Amino acid sequence: MVQDPVLDELRQFVRERDWGKFHTPGNLAKSISIEAGELLECFQWDGAELESAKEELADVLTYCLLLADKLGVDPAEIVTAKLEKSRDKYPVEKSYGRSAKYDRL
Repeated sequence: MVQDPVLDELRQFVRERDWGKFHTPGNLAKSISIEAGELLECFQWDGAELESAKEELADVLTYCLLLADKLGVDPAEIVTAKLEKSRDKYPVEKSYGRSAKYDRL
C-alpha cells in the first residue's frame, strides 16, 4: 500500500462515508472521464475561470489517485515508467517543438 499524505486523507474520507463499496475500477474510470469532461467545459469558451478549473482538476486527480490505489499501483511509479516509454517514443531530436508525432510529418 502506497503511503502518501494526500492518498491517506482520501482513504480516510472514503472510509468515513463508506463509499469504498462503490469504488470499483470501472466506476472510478467512468468518474475520471466524467470529471475530465467537466474540466474541459471550463475552457469551452476560452475564458476559463481559474477557480472552477482548479476544482474540476482536483476532482480528476482525486479519482485518478483512488483508481491507482484500488489497482494497487503507485502513481509516481507508473507515471515515471510511462515517461521513460515516452522518451523512447518521442526522442528530443525528432520531436522538439513539434506537436505532431515525428513519423507523421
